[in-house]
Amino acid sequence: MRDSPNKAGKAVPQSRHSIILFHSHYPTDMNQIASKDLTQQRLRSGGHVLVDALHIHGVDRVYCVPGESYIDVLDSLLDYPDIDVIVTKHEGAAANMAEADGKLTGRPGICFVTRGPGATHGSCGTHIAFQDSSPMILFIGQIPREHRGRESFQEVDYTKMFSPLAKWVAEIDDPARIPEFIARAFQVATSGRPGPVVLSVPEDVLGATVDVPDTARYQPVAATPSPVDALNLAGMLARASHPLVIVGGANWSEQACADLAQFAKAWNLPVAAAFRRQDLLDNRHDNYVGHMSLGINPKLAERLRNADLVLAVGTRLGDITTDSYTNLAAPRSTQKLIHLHADAAELGRVYQPDLAILTGVNAGAAMLASLDAPSKAARWADWTRDARRDYLDFTALPAARADREGVDMGQVVAHLNRILPEDAILTNGAGNYTIWLHRFYQYRKSRTELAPTCGAMGYGFPAALAAKLRHPDRTVVCFAGDGCFLMYPQELATAVQFQVPVIVIVANNGMYGTIRMHQEKRFPGRISATGLQGPDFVAMAKSFGAYGELVETSEQFPEAFARAQAAGKPAVLELRTDVKQITPGMRLD
Repeated sequence: MRDSPNKAGKAVPQSRHSIILFHSHYPTDMNQIASKDLTQQRLRSGGHVLVDALHIHGVDRVYCVPGESYIDVLDSLLDYPDIDVIVTKHEGAAANMAEADGKLTGRPGICFVTRGPGATHGSCGTHIAFQDSSPMILFIGQIPREHRGRESFQEVDYTKMFSPLAKWVAEIDDPARIPEFIARAFQVATSGRPGPVVLSVPEDVLGATVDVPDTARYQPVAATPSPVDALNLAGMLARASHPLVIVGGANWSEQACADLAQFAKAWNLPVAAAFRRQDLLDNRHDNYVGHMSLGINPKLAERLRNADLVLAVGTRLGDITTDSYTNLAAPRSTQKLIHLHADAAELGRVYQPDLAILTGVNAGAAMLASLDAPSKAARWADWTRDARRDYLDFTALPAARADREGVDMGQVVAHLNRILPEDAILTNGAGNYTIWLHRFYQYRKSRTELAPTCGAMGYGFPAALAAKLRHPDRTVVCFAGDGCFLMYPQELATAVQFQVPVIVIVANNGMYGTIRMHQEKRFPGRISATGLQGPDFVAMAKSFGAYGELVETSEQFPEAFARAQAAGKPAVLELRTDVKQITPGMRLD
């Protein structure tokens, strides 16, 4: 769709009919693939070799915007009806959906984009995957090999472009090496600290025929802690008086989350969540004490500063979690630091820990659960109890005030907190509206929070579509500001086309609220570029074939949400909010 005009008359390097005949005998059952002789060679196009490899590695869904540069892949996907092809309306949305799918499954989310504009649009989702440690593979159709270096149509050097945004970037210039590159891509994306891989494939490589054996399915690897690590950690923790656990990172299994809960209870430790990782410990757990992100409880920030030992599990301890590296000073914090992380390069990169343990989160959590809690843990019982009380006080919904206009987002989130099932998935992008969600909603299960730690606007809606496609039996709710939703509103067409009944809550205050807040702090009364003229969101939703409803008061929301649930199709609820209420505790006036 973003490629050159039709190249009718260009020589086709292989017979399409011979490939289709071959694939009528190719096994699609994974047990057949596992048992077949992988060294057997067969004449296939590069596009078929690539799609065969995706199937071998367990791919069941790809997101894309079609492009001429990888048309051989699109053709080859027809031979695999068990691989869903979700065609989005913007490459940025496709990449965001693939990233969200990787978050949910722990397997690489797959995205295909065409060269040039398609690749640049897909870079946003790639950056999210990198900072959020989400497994993902972005495939880019590239210009023909013979045209490289001439600034030909849509030419970009993707190795240079994506190197800061991905774990590994490469271009496949030999069709015989496609299985090798793809096996490595899956291995890199899932091993150690997960992340995105970018592979560009020239269109002539995809169109060429080749005899090449397939590889076996990838096997992700992660470091495990040693008995000495466990002994040292237990010893340091037992000597603490005011310990604090901070959990974060990606790819936590349900068992790992259960191990964390067991460890926290046995040792009676206060556990805080890193930025947008609140679903790692049931927020109703007696040892959960809040999130360290935008809108942090001031008492929790003070508790971090007053702790004598910090146990960081899985998290990188980024700038938002540490309030610009102030609550936990870099490179040597006043608190003793035990840091568990899957990437050796991360340990000691910003913070020099007193004890560094190289381990994946699942093995690390299992180690923590195996530790015998000493009787000395009772010495911080009051510390943990007070931290929990501070959290409950901070998340208690304040009484409604008569001087507030429009819909109270606190009331909205509190209602959803009461009625949504435990496995409901909530998504959001970036903006001050997220502060209400992360303060007043209690996440109960792992992988129910899809939110970008890199703060990308527009993420929530594509992520919600990916979540509902992955879990059609679960409730999926997207929170978005008016500016955030307008990044990818065209994906309403995708939602309707593929029958994905997510519910989108648009908090409409007619401005880019986060930037306006910063303006008022630095340049009071001087409003520049932050006003936002949006559409009629209800009319827009209906024009796509979705359900739409306007909500103007808090009292109207419960019934409106129930109607959106009953609609049985994608739904948009436009909430008119108080333009002056910029955060739960801050007004522009």
